[in-house]
Amino acid sequence: MTRRGFRLHLPLVWLLSLISLSVVAQDPEPSALFVTPLSLEKMTGKQAVLETDLGTIVIDLLPSLAPHHVGLLMELAETGEYDGTTFHRMVRHGIIQGGDPLTKDPEQGARYGQGGLERVGDELSGEPHTRGAVAAIVVPGRPDSGGSQFFIAVVDQPALNGQYTIWGRVAEGMDVVTAISETPVDPDGRAAERVTLHSVAIRDIPSPEPLPFSTETAEALAAYGVVIETDVGPITVELYPDRAPNHVRNFLRLAAAGVYDGISFHRVVPGFVIQTGYMPSRRDPLTERQQRLVQALEPEFNDTRHVRGTLSMARGEDLASASTSFFICTDVATELDDQYTAFGGVVDGLDVVSLIESVPTDGERPINRVEVTTVRIIRR
Repeated sequence: MTRRGFRLHLPLVWLLSLISLSVVAQDPEPSALFVTPLSLEKMTGKQAVLETDLGTIVIDLLPSLAPHHVGLLMELAETGEYDGTTFHRMVRHGIIQGGDPLTKDPEQGARYGQGGLERVGDELSGEPHTRGAVAAIVVPGRPDSGGSQFFIAVVDQPALNGQYTIWGRVAEGMDVVTAISETPVDPDGRAAERVTLHSVAIRDIPSPEPLPFSTETAEALAAYGVVIETDVGPITVELYPDRAPNHVRNFLRLAAAGVYDGISFHRVVPGFVIQTGYMPSRRDPLTERQQRLVQALEPEFNDTRHVRGTLSMARGEDLASASTSFFICTDVATELDDQYTAFGGVVDGLDVVSLIESVPTDGERPINRVEVTTVRIIRR
């Protein structure tokens, strides 16, 4: 199934001017640039946690690429220099810029972008400015003039590669970064509303937690079922972990995380299937946490027949392309046997399946939206 993403590649000259428009060169040859007293070992495995008006942003620090920038960031975070600053410039779905100590004072608006620079030399690398890259703001034409100011790429910005020192990558909170980029701006690109950075804390990168439903045995998974709540009624499904354990784990994981909440039945073929789980039909975008749970699945073909009520995973031409989209058979469909992974079956609500099957369509697309409000996990 084709999925369409969006990317923004702003013209280089325009984007660079937006990033540095309010930066005014200060001392062209600063007497002493910051050199971190911290060893690489003490900076490795660290994250910066940014608490903002719109939510939390967690940044993985990259001292192997930019040790002095990371060391400066850690020192400024400890002394509270970032507390009360604002994200003062943004390009909608392009970049956000913050870290200027002058932004603590609302009366200094005309000077926003001029503070906190000329503190650390350049540490340019081959690291690309992809989505989530965090890099130092500099005086135009002076890559060696970084300091406390930084910007975050909301989407890939290949035009910026080699121009700015990247010192971190967003690990969590890109939805917050995107929301900040949507802040209204004045004609010069300055934020028209204050978005405050309340604090920056440094912590160790936490150990990864096991994925939900990844450790249970097939027997334990068999105790779970799901109720697919729809606009026209509930559909109760039993799951078959003895036949397709990884598909069952995946389905329970997505349901528990709310991935299916607010999607629609996007395909209805009478006498064949009703299909849902297609993410572009979701009312709201997935959160970053939800996005991390979406993955392609290797097939688990089994001897379950595709008959009325069978729950099975949709896929593209690649046998290992099943991910979130699933269907319920409304009749016998032998052509699907051994080609799609069946992992459950309807035990109550076939009348609801029939109601959905009977909705008017334009081709295979329902004319009126039939929504999955939630997929609720139950104990059987």
